Amino acid sequence: MEVTTTPTNVPTYLVSSIFTTLFLFWPIGIAALVFSYKVHEANKVGALEKASEASRTAKILNIVGLVIGIVFSIIAFVLKLTLG
Repeated sequence: MEVTTTPTNVPTYLVSSIFTTLFLFWPIGIAALVFSYKVHEANKVGALEKASEASRTAKILNIVGLVIGIVFSIIAFVLKLTLG
């Protein structure tokens, strides 16, 4: 008996992971890229639960990277203004 798998369509957040890696906070961006790849692989084999879990983690990592990047940018801007 042959088992067929249906690919799933859970969002990978790959583009935002690349953006986070290149422009915001690269350590968290790399972790987000890893989870985005896990979503991609789970989507291919139809593992909906694994894909959903990895997708949620990638999304959270991208949000955290965005917040950290914005906070660091604000700190750098304020320091530039105050220290000249």
